[in-house]
Amino acid sequence: MAHTRQSKKRIRQIEIRTTVNRQRVGDVRAAVKSVETAIQNGDAGVAAAALKAAQPVLHGSIAKGILHRNTVSRKLSRLSHRIKGLSAGA
Repeated sequence: MAHTRQSKKRIRQIEIRTTVNRQRVGDVRAAVKSVETAIQNGDAGVAAAALKAAQPVLHGSIAKGILHRNTVSRKLSRLSHRIKGLSAGA
């Protein structure tokens, strides 16, 4: 249990930061999920639009410290590659 005023304040800050970061992680997952759903449905146009909408969310997660820049780059690259394969196969 925290005893000092400083440690009590740090606990409050951590709770707020945890809540905000969980929301941000959820936003990232939702953005990626929307792209993956569009890819599974086989609609290249909708998937490309969803990827375009997901890119700022993913890049924003880099600035906020949620994801590493290489992780975001890898995710975007793989999604883009899947969309290109979808449109080429159609």
